[in-house]
Amino acid sequence: MTVQSSHPPVPTATLDRLSSVLDAFDGPGRLTLSGVVRRTGLPRSSAHRMLDQLVRMRWLRRDGRDYELGMRLIELGSIALEQDRVHRAAVPVLHELHRMTGCVVHLAVLDDTDIVYLEKIGGRLAGSVPTRVGGRRPARHTAAGKAMLAATALDDADLVRVRESGFAFEKEESLRGFGCVAASIGPEHDPVAAISVCGPVRSMPFDHRLANPVRAAATRIWRDYQDQLVGVSPVLGRNRAWSTHRVMEPA
Repeated sequence: MTVQSSHPPVPTATLDRLSSVLDAFDGPGRLTLSGVVRRTGLPRSSAHRMLDQLVRMRWLRRDGRDYELGMRLIELGSIALEQDRVHRAAVPVLHELHRMTGCVVHLAVLDDTDIVYLEKIGGRLAGSVPTRVGGRRPARHTAAGKAMLAATALDDADLVRVRESGFAFEKEESLRGFGCVAASIGPEHDPVAAISVCGPVRSMPFDHRLANPVRAAATRIWRDYQDQLVGVSPVLGRNRAWSTHRVMEPA
């Protein structure tokens, strides 16, 4: 009988080891050397050497015995978002959708079986929704994930209904006390991202009052994204497809 080890496989190549150390910081809070060793499975001496190297490169920052992600990674992450055409096309529309609905608005992409949040806009309500830019959630339990998964769903009745209706919703499947309404961005058969509006379940209307503005926003983001590809500057207020009164009722 083969005994399965509870420890992660130890990476061997230098780049694999560096990647493993950085991946250990995928979560809130700082890590000590012991924490990095525990999460990566690397020998203590190797982990210490990698940490020192990453600190010198400004990919990590050291404060006493604790390590955290460094300024260089923050700089590179900001550049990556700036270069992302979908994100660039989406941001002004997300701000307007937040102002119109009063909800927390997310932009997300699909990564294997998860979604990854690229943007979060929500004013004072944002702090009460436990999501963050760069954070992950299981796609099947989020409205944004369902909106994108529906593109290729054949045998899943729920996802087929999402594809037919053009929007997805979820109530407390991902976040206790919160619900979301989402629509995909891009071609129906191959979406590039999705947007969602989220808020307290008790004050969100899960019908056309949110679905229509979310779908209209997704359509406009895709149009502005395509305009970028041909060198046309998107105009924020053109052909507005939604009303300007708030949709979500006060909590």
